[in-house]
Amino acid sequence: TSSLFIKMFFRVLFLLAFLYSASACSNIVVSPGASADASSMVSYNADSATLFGCLYHYPAATHAPGSMRDVFEWDTGVYLGKIKEAEVTYNVVGNMNEHGLVIGETTYGGLAELQQQKKAMIDYGSYIWITLQRSKTAREAIETLGSLFKEYGWWSEGESFSIADPNEAWIMEIIGKGEYELGAVWVARKIPQGYVSAHANQARITTFPLNDPENTLYAPDVISFAKAHGFYPKEGKDEDFSFSDTYNPMSFEGARLCEA
Repeated sequence: TSSLFIKMFFRVLFLLAFLYSASACSNIVVSPGASADASSMVSYNADSATLFGCLYHYPAATHAPGSMRDVFEWDTGVYLGKIKEAEVTYNVVGNMNEHGLVIGETTYGGLAELQQQKKAMIDYGSYIWITLQRSKTAREAIETLGSLFKEYGWWSEGESFSIADPNEAWIMEIIGKGEYELGAVWVARKIPQGYVSAHANQARITTFPLNDPENTLYAPDVISFAKAHGFYPKEGKDEDFSFSDTYNPMSFEGARLCEA
């Protein structure tokens, strides 16, 4: 009996530590025009005693046609499945690849009914390194992610991604479609030159321009999906749609995280 209790205790302790670490991240995103030497910058911090930083290394490689790769959930090591490998993958160390592309993240959770997608095969952590291996620029990374979402879904809770290359810095916010269908909805906005932005476990993107592809990219169904499932009024105007208010309504905890 005591042995069973000890096992259960450590399982609960691990779960609590995991939940804490998931909501303990912060990113600061600096556009090239806001830095002294015209460099884009991304800081990525996980303020948790249970997480120890490490630099993953994925060497550049060429893969035979038809090659597959295994995907394991980054947080837990759970096997999620096999996906098609890209013909060419780039050298990645930590959260940066050989082309100076960087991706960081913070978890915001979002609507409970959209936080689980059992048929999905890629989680947020794996998306970061798979995308770094396949993309040269921030814009290409966003396009790569959008394409992969359609094919492999979104295993995780809602996430804010910081995506930057030597010339541009973006924030991309993503949430899965739950069990409604395979995939994810998302919006990405470029940080204007001369500006600095930040996010810490609360979605940031509210309303956004619908016809400004130079500075804003989004899933074609980010609004229609919300209308179809009652997250946004069917009669609501598209131009009034707010991603964060719809998919991650502000809570007391979210407000505290924003202030911190």
